[in-house]
Amino acid sequence: MSKQFTATTVWERGAQAFTDQRYSRAHEWRFDGGARVPASSSPLSVPLPMSDERAVDPEEALVAAASSCHMLFFLSLAAARGFVVDSYVDAAAGTLDQDAEGKLAMTHIALRPRIAFSGTAPTQEQLDHLHHMAHERCYVANSLKTVITVEAPAHDV
Repeated sequence: MSKQFTATTVWERGAQAFTDQRYSRAHEWRFDGGARVPASSSPLSVPLPMSDERAVDPEEALVAAASSCHMLFFLSLAAARGFVVDSYVDAAAGTLDQDAEGKLAMTHIALRPRIAFSGTAPTQEQLDHLHHMAHERCYVANSLKTVITVEAPAHDV
């Protein structure tokens, strides 16, 4: 039952120098549905103007992927249990630091969802269980060795 997902990363040097390390890190991610996303190194890793601060960097994309994956499973689980979600906003944050092996890595991703429900909202215990189950099922979380925590507020309505 394996499935394959693809993305195409495109970078071109153009007329800029290369061996001086002052080339643009801006590139594009292309996806099978036609989406094209401007991408770049983070200005925190490679200073401006070699990075494009308006583009998505790989670190942000990793945090967004973990957040999105968790949210999609959460929404499915909530719907299956009869809870109506009106909005889900996650101000997720990732921490880049040295890991136990001394390598620079995304050492922690904090998911901070704020969820509004219509009608009967889950109890705090049910909400915690929904987050736990979403985390257990999230392919991205299952693929990473970093710690991913859900720091949801006590209860949103």
